Amino acid sequence: MGHLVRFTSPRKAEVVEFDDEPVGPHDVRLETFYSGISAGTELTAYRGSNPYLNSKWDAGRRLFVPGDSTHSYPLDGWGYEEVGRVQAVGDEVDPALVGQLVWGAWGHRSSAVRPADWAQDRVLPEGSAAIAGIFAKIGAIALNAILDADIHVGETVAVFGAGVPGQIVALLARLNGGRVIVVDPVAGRRELAERLGASLVLDPSTDDVADRIRAATGNRGADVVIEMSGSYQALHEAVRAVAYSSRVVASGFFQGDARAVRLGEEFHHNRVAIVGSQISGVAPHLMHRWDELRMSRTVLELERDGRLPLRELITHVMPAEDAPAAFEMLDNAPDKALQVVLDYGIDQ
Repeated sequence: MGHLVRFTSPRKAEVVEFDDEPVGPHDVRLETFYSGISAGTELTAYRGSNPYLNSKWDAGRRLFVPGDSTHSYPLDGWGYEEVGRVQAVGDEVDPALVGQLVWGAWGHRSSAVRPADWAQDRVLPEGSAAIAGIFAKIGAIALNAILDADIHVGETVAVFGAGVPGQIVALLARLNGGRVIVVDPVAGRRELAERLGASLVLDPSTDDVADRIRAATGNRGADVVIEMSGSYQALHEAVRAVAYSSRVVASGFFQGDARAVRLGEEFHHNRVAIVGSQISGVAPHLMHRWDELRMSRTVLELERDGRLPLRELITHVMPAEDAPAAFEMLDNAPDKALQVVLDYGIDQ
C-alpha cells in the first residue's frame, strides 16, 4: 500500500492509502523522495477556484464550455513537482535503470508507475542533489515566460510576483542580461529577491509601482514586464509600468473576473501587447528548438552548475504525512513560506 494526498472538498486535504499499481513489462516503479507544492496552481484546486472544477475543458476546440466540470472532488495526487528513485523495472526494461533518480509529475504520492522511456528522459543530471528535482516543472514554467519575454542584454525587466516562479524568472532574466526589478507585497520575498540579485524591489501596497519603474528608466518604462502573481491588479499595474509599444508576459494563473484590468487606459494609449505564457506550448518561432522537456533539463543543469540557486527558495521540508498542515499554511499564511517540500522518508 502507498499513500497520497487527497483534496476531499475545498480547503480540506487528507493523506489516504492507495493500492500500488502493477509494473508492466515496459514500465518502471518510482518511489518518491520529495514532492514540492505549487502555491499557485495547486492552491486553486485546494481552494476550489480552479476553472476545471467549475466548467469543462473541450480539448478539441480548446474552449471552456458550460456543463459538467472536467474535475470534481475528491482530487487525488494533485501535484507536479516530484523526484524519486527507480525501485523496480518491467521484464522488457534495462535493469540498469534501477536506482536512477528521476524527476517528473506524478502527484503527491509515495510511489508511481510510469513508462520506462518516460523515466529515461527524466533522469536527474549527474551531480544534482535529489531535492533539486522538484524544480523541473516550475522551472520550465519560469523559463517559458523568459522565452516569451524575448529579453535583450541591457534591458530592464520588471517581475510582478516573487513567489517561487517569480523568483526563478528574476534569476533567469539576470542570466539573460537583464536589469531586474521585482514587485511583491511580502517583505520576506522582496528581501530574498534583492539578496539574489534584483536591482530594485518595490512594495505595491506602498509604492506607486509604475511611477517608480518609469523614474528608474528615464521615464521610458520597463522594456518587458513578466506577471507571475496571477493578480489582476498586478496585471493592470504591469501594463502601466511597461514602455510604449512593449510587452507584458502574463504567466500567472488568474482566477475569476478581470475587473481590475482597465483596457481603455495605458493598454490602449500605449499600444501594449499582453502575451499569454502557459506551459502547454512554446512561442511559435521557437517550437522547432524548444519544448517542455528541454526547458526542464536546462533549469536542472543550471542549478547543478551553480548558476541558479534554486534550493535557496526552499523554506520548509515537512514529512509527507503533514501535507494537510502544509496546504493550510500556504493558504492562510503565504508570507510564512515560499517553497514547501514534502519528504517521503526514503533512505538515500
